[in-house]
Amino acid sequence: MDGTEESQGRWVVHGESTLYDNPWVRLGKADVTTPSGRRFEHHTVTLPSAAVIAILDHPGEHVLMSYRHRFVPGVWGWELPGGLLDPAETPEQTAVREALEETGHRVGSVEHVATFEPMIGTVRSPHHVFVGRGAELVADPTEFDECIYEWVSLAKVRSLIAEGRVQSSGTLVALLHILAS
Repeated sequence: MDGTEESQGRWVVHGESTLYDNPWVRLGKADVTTPSGRRFEHHTVTLPSAAVIAILDHPGEHVLMSYRHRFVPGVWGWELPGGLLDPAETPEQTAVREALEETGHRVGSVEHVATFEPMIGTVRSPHHVFVGRGAELVADPTEFDECIYEWVSLAKVRSLIAEGRVQSSGTLVALLHILAS
C-alpha cells in the first residue's frame, strides 16, 4: 500500500473532548469524518496500557498459568501473568515485575512477541506481549488476588483454547504465538 491509498482511507479527527476521566478509564467523544465524507461524533475509550508474559519451562513444554474468575464478564478462564504498566516502567519491565509478583518466578530471557490493540475500533489500550524463558522460583508470590499458578502442558493449552477456556486477549496472543512457533 502506498501513501496515496492510506491518505484516501484515513478518518479525519477534528477534535476530541473528554466526557469522563479517572486513572482506570477515560471516555471521550471525537468529531470525525470518514473516508466517504460522513461527519459524526464517535465515542472513544482509553484504558491503561498492559503487559502479559508467557513463562515457558526449560524444555518449552509447559507454560505457567492460573485459572481465575473475572467478575466484569462473569467468567472463569486460564490466564498468564500480567498487569497494567507503571508509568516509570517499560512494558518489558512491567511483564517481568508482574511475573515475579504473581508467580514468584524471576524470568531469565524475555522476548517481545507483539504489541496490539484489543478493540482497535473504539478502545485505546496498547497490550504488550512477551515470552519468558529460564524462569527460576525465587520467592513466594506477593499478589494474593491473582490465584495459584500451575505449569500447564502446551498440549493441554490447545484444548483449553478450543474449548473457550482462554478468553483474555493478551493470553491468547501469547499462547497462539508459542503454539505457532
